Amino acid sequence: MDDDKGLSEGEPWFEPKRFGYGAGLPIAWQGWVLTGGFLVGLFVLIVVTGALARTGSILAAAPVAALVALMIGFGRICARHTRGGWRWRWGGDD
Repeated sequence: MDDDKGLSEGEPWFEPKRFGYGAGLPIAWQGWVLTGGFLVGLFVLIVVTGALARTGSILAAAPVAALVALMIGFGRICARHTRGGWRWRWGGDD
């Protein structure tokens, strides 16, 4: 039994950008859920960081580190689930 298929198989969640590098809009419900979850996480971490920064606490750095991890994770999942992967595109049909 081969369990090493990864998440890249199956229907894509994001359409590739026509020009440039990266993913475009979500094309599946999973992409929309992922994007919504990312935005909620981003908002929560920004609010928490602001609240901790006003107290002058050194703990304000922890949400910043979590924010970086959230963005990296979101980008990696988007890249894995974009039709054709992430690569530079010049606007042609591919």
